[in-house]
Amino acid sequence: MVVLKKIKASTLMETLISMVLVIVIFMVSSMILNNMFSNTIKNNTRLISSHLNELEYQFINDKLILPYHDEYNGWSVSVTKEKQENKDYVQFSALHPVTNKTVESNTYSK
Repeated sequence: MVVLKKIKASTLMETLISMVLVIVIFMVSSMILNNMFSNTIKNNTRLISSHLNELEYQFINDKLILPYHDEYNGWSVSVTKEKQENKDYVQFSALHPVTNKTVESNTYSK
């Protein structure tokens, strides 16, 4: 007859505690990833920056009439001519009313 070796096993309590620890670590890591993902989406301003660059291109090529105001994907876009220290410049700005985020760029006028 073959003699069976006794295999050491964990108790039910040890197994339950290890499962709880794994679940807690999984929940915390999923919350951290969710928070990082939502912050990335909130802080993404590439689309509105691209639109402001397009407006600046139109201004440089005399295709934009100032002052300019528009709504673009929930952003309030405005282009105004201003004077500071005896220099004229054009300010391109966009404001998102929900997040109060502002994207601005300036260019000197001709």
